[in-house]
Amino acid sequence: MPTQPVTAIPAAPPAAARQPGPGGSDFAQLSRRMAAEGLLDRRPGYYAVRVGLVLAAFLGGWYALFALGDTWWQLALAAGMSVVFAQVALLSHDLAHRQVFGRRLPSEIGGRIAANLLMGMSYGWWMNKHTRHHANPNHETRDPDVSPDLVVWSQRQAREAGGLARFIGRRQAYLFFPLLLLEGPNLSFNSFRALRGPAVKRPVLEGVLLVVHFAAYFGLVLAALPVGKAVAFLAVHQALLGVYLGCVFAPNHKGMLMVTPELRLDFLRRQVLTSRNVRGGAVLDAVMGGLNYQVEHHLFPSMPTPALGRAARITREFCAEKGIPYYETGLLRSYREILTHLHRTGEPIRSGD
Repeated sequence: MPTQPVTAIPAAPPAAARQPGPGGSDFAQLSRRMAAEGLLDRRPGYYAVRVGLVLAAFLGGWYALFALGDTWWQLALAAGMSVVFAQVALLSHDLAHRQVFGRRLPSEIGGRIAANLLMGMSYGWWMNKHTRHHANPNHETRDPDVSPDLVVWSQRQAREAGGLARFIGRRQAYLFFPLLLLEGPNLSFNSFRALRGPAVKRPVLEGVLLVVHFAAYFGLVLAALPVGKAVAFLAVHQALLGVYLGCVFAPNHKGMLMVTPELRLDFLRRQVLTSRNVRGGAVLDAVMGGLNYQVEHHLFPSMPTPALGRAARITREFCAEKGIPYYETGLLRSYREILTHLHRTGEPIRSGD
């Protein structure tokens, strides 16, 4: 197991490693091991409990909003509700990947309820973007999660950056976490904007659900609090929601191998070399919704969350057998690696000043 993230590998793995052997491709061999362990089977009991707990926390939070009344302690509740909303987002993620239900229709219904109605984010928009990410993680031109919008993720992107991305790129390692404070409103803005594009297949339905969400969201807060405290509640809630989600998703790939158009990798290596697992135990598993097992999630997107820990041990052993670098680290070190990567990728902009 390497002690540093994989940031560069040869233009292509050895031909022998890419050719299917007697047992099929490397990924097919790994898949059979997972199936034999029952790790791809649905876990309805787990998800029934998880959904129940998240819904109880969601409804309890809104009850507490009115029970607390006119007090600045509401800001602590706003922080707690940011955690609850993030857990709703993680549930919608699992629904989108059909981890909860095997069929498309119940997955979409559940996903729209969780994402659009409860959280205020377009399920269709996010699903479209996330599917493209899974197909080409960390690909400079194909992965929407590393497109040079505000932050540049490779030195090639830095050399081509202009406008706001170039301005931020000079000091992006310092601005990364402050920028996450805006991620909550950014998700909402992009959700509404996407209703006019082809990414959302049911724009009217999703638009109605979003309007209902925000009408209830702003209405409940303004009904419970004076305007000043209501604005403070909304600001704290949205800011911390963005930080939470950013801190969950950023360690997954940021600072790992960036795939260029010239690089050719098979499915297994493309997913493993661009992903980072984060160690931390049961508490971190719950906080990150299982996304700390990012390698296994990318290899088997429909694998239920509680199976990912066992799958990680199998995948780690399999990669060792095949000589494939498999990377995992602690949470704080993952953030340090992300910031180091961001500082390094911004170098062409700083050197050009």
